[in-house]
Amino acid sequence: MDRSEQFKQTITEGYNFQGNSIILGTAILDHQPLEQAHVKVPLRMMNRHGLVAGATGTGKTKTLQGIVEQLSDNGVGVLIMDIKGDVSGMAMAGTANPKIDERMQKIGKTWQARNYPVELMSISNEKGVKLRATVSEFGPVLFSKILELNDIQEGVVSLVFKYCDDHQLPLLDLKDFRKTLNFLTNEGKEEIESEYGKISTSSAGTILRKVIEIEEQGADVFFGEKSFEVEDLCRINDKGQAYINILRLTDIQSKPKLFSTFMLCLLAEVYNTFPEIGDKEDPKLVIIIDEAHLIFNEASKSLLEQIQTIVKLIRSKGVGIFFCTQLPTDIPPEVLSQLGLKIQHALRAFTANDRKAIKLTSENYPLTEYYKTDELLTNLGIGEAIVSALNEKGAPTPLAHTLLVAPQSRMDILSDDEMNTIIQGSQLVKRYNEAIDRESAYEMLNKKLEASVKAEEKEKQLQEEEKKIKQEEREQKVKQKKEKPLIDKTTQHQITRTVIKVIERGFLGLLKRR
Repeated sequence: MDRSEQFKQTITEGYNFQGNSIILGTAILDHQPLEQAHVKVPLRMMNRHGLVAGATGTGKTKTLQGIVEQLSDNGVGVLIMDIKGDVSGMAMAGTANPKIDERMQKIGKTWQARNYPVELMSISNEKGVKLRATVSEFGPVLFSKILELNDIQEGVVSLVFKYCDDHQLPLLDLKDFRKTLNFLTNEGKEEIESEYGKISTSSAGTILRKVIEIEEQGADVFFGEKSFEVEDLCRINDKGQAYINILRLTDIQSKPKLFSTFMLCLLAEVYNTFPEIGDKEDPKLVIIIDEAHLIFNEASKSLLEQIQTIVKLIRSKGVGIFFCTQLPTDIPPEVLSQLGLKIQHALRAFTANDRKAIKLTSENYPLTEYYKTDELLTNLGIGEAIVSALNEKGAPTPLAHTLLVAPQSRMDILSDDEMNTIIQGSQLVKRYNEAIDRESAYEMLNKKLEASVKAEEKEKQLQEEEKKIKQEEREQKVKQKKEKPLIDKTTQHQITRTVIKVIERGFLGLLKRR
């Protein structure tokens, strides 16, 4: 058996699975694709997470597109972060060309133009289904991690949540939280001291500045109602295809904190909502994070720890997470170690640092006698990649230089008219895009403060009236005091005159008798 036949046998045996699988492409040896030497991934292993890496322009997005199409065909829900805006074309059928036909012939597969069921989503002002969450749903711990607070400040946030729970004050959006914190720091300070404790002005000020910071990145649009239900990410159409949910994030690069906030909320909500299913034949949902460095570069230590924990645990919920980035080193080692599928496109060795990164990357792949991995990484063509996956037993498959399948949907961006047509026909847009601003903590506390002001005004009015009455009483007493001596003097004068007259008359009477 020659080297080529031996290699083909190694690939065939290493990628021979019992259950359903996704075909990534066909193996290449010595620059020659081997027909029917298919490199596959067991569908049941898609919850073991994955990585698609490579330099710009090497075909990462098209690789993801091919994977997503097959997941949809197998009824597995997909949420893909579209940061560059170039995956929306999956809603439309692709166009055949000789290069695609040639590629698929080498792989041993036929190509057919197909469109896929797509939902366009947004966490900002982009068009699509509005994904929102309330502050209450985050809870004090997660909300504090987003704000990157210390232990003391986290305690203040917990106090705010506790006060709102005890007083039935819904925390829906950021203005609810700000209003409650301001109230407890000022007007309600005396009310909470005995039961909840004091809130330092400096801690409250720091928290408010952090809230304003994420508001400026668009979090005020994300926080609110109606909250998105993560089960809607797993919808199936009448053809048995799962919907491909495309989160449009073309404006997110300047808003990394908002992206991190959403991702943490999403992963936590999925983990808390989905039931434990273990390693079933079909995963329930696959989340694909394009430009993954955006979430990790801006993440705090506590946020990274939270992500690492969720990535480790979420596979038992039937959920897989795929990261797409330029270098594997963009992913923290603790997360990278949890990724079962690795698809590595070409890397460029322009600098000494690049060469170090390539050497480090090559060490993350299984050893093989057929390739020099570090050299191969710089010589991969567009649409080619090095693949390492897990078989159905969880063991690594043979390393394979792979010619990847071409997507069957359109490989470009939807026009505005096409996008509007999809949005107009969306059931989720009708469900989630209606703006709801029901009475919550902000309105309730404003009413409480207004009632307090009115009560104070009424009390002040009563005090003024009482003061006026007392003043009038005092003035009346003074007047009476001034009038009384005058009356007494006049009366006395009259009596004196009367007595004198009586005496005079008596005296004159005596004289007459004489």
